[in-house]
Amino acid sequence: MEKNQPKRTEISELGEFGLIEHLTQKFKIKNPSTVQGIGDDAAVMHYGNLETVVSTDLLLEGIHFDLMYVPLKHLGYKSVVVNLSDIYAMNAQPKQITVSLGISNRFSVEALDEFYEGVRQACEFYGVDLVGGDTSSSRQGMIISVTALGVAPKDKIVYRSTAKEGDLICVTGYLGNAYLGLQLLEREKRIFQENPNIQPDLTSGEAFIDRFLRPEARKDVIDLFAQANLVPTAMIDVSDGLASDLFHICEASGVGAFIEEDGVPIHIDAQLKAIDEFKLDPITIALHGGEDYELLFTVNPKDLEKVKFLPNLYIAGEITPAKDGIKLHTKGGNIHPLKAQGWQHF
Repeated sequence: MEKNQPKRTEISELGEFGLIEHLTQKFKIKNPSTVQGIGDDAAVMHYGNLETVVSTDLLLEGIHFDLMYVPLKHLGYKSVVVNLSDIYAMNAQPKQITVSLGISNRFSVEALDEFYEGVRQACEFYGVDLVGGDTSSSRQGMIISVTALGVAPKDKIVYRSTAKEGDLICVTGYLGNAYLGLQLLEREKRIFQENPNIQPDLTSGEAFIDRFLRPEARKDVIDLFAQANLVPTAMIDVSDGLASDLFHICEASGVGAFIEEDGVPIHIDAQLKAIDEFKLDPITIALHGGEDYELLFTVNPKDLEKVKFLPNLYIAGEITPAKDGIKLHTKGGNIHPLKAQGWQHF
């Protein structure tokens, strides 16, 4: 029986620096801008004449993720992606990341190998270098902090604060899928806790669960912008929900907005799942679900022809004067004030 038990190496056997060397030995430098990566007191990067953009996210066990149903490899991948998405939301290209962890003795070296394999896969897919980080003991569960560094020409960087009246509001893909994935996982968790003999049934929602556990940042869209010579007037990634993130743009830009319900992209499978299984209005999950990591951006109407030829892109509304507020135009012809009811951090 003991022969079938997976190997467990205590972190104390390696020590802090031995652990860092062990976890990062498979990471290879890919970018010429990385002069010095892991192994010194600080990383060194050289970007020439490009502007540097930096983003940091903190993920806490029990708040942002539940290890009862989140595999460590997926968690490592997602921890990187959510930071890269912020860099892409600036219309920039990520180049390096740092990863810092707070961990308890619940975690073995093999468990951290799984987490870092997810980190490595994300680095490979998006072409970024792991150049540093830190590790510490934690008494409050697992703590993850990732910082991403990227670059862009000064005239290509896009901010939240530069949307203008008359701009078109665009979304890059389907919304609400990640929220449904989370609901499915939480439902099966509750069933299992009530009766551990019942095995989770996730077969009918694998696409939604995958969207939640292993999202992708929209690097492809940033590449398409460059090919089309299109620079959005404002942009943000949809992490807290379409409504909340639209509020961020409007508040920063001093404008209002209206959203057409028909313009909000919701996959037909998501509509059916929301209605049949969870008795939810599909537009509600699309507006307030969060964690889809699509891009929400605005463009000058003169660029409409460029936008129309971008694949799987949806025009959802228009920027209006601030005095008009932020409104939702429903399919039934009604107009309602839109509320930011997505993820609240405090």
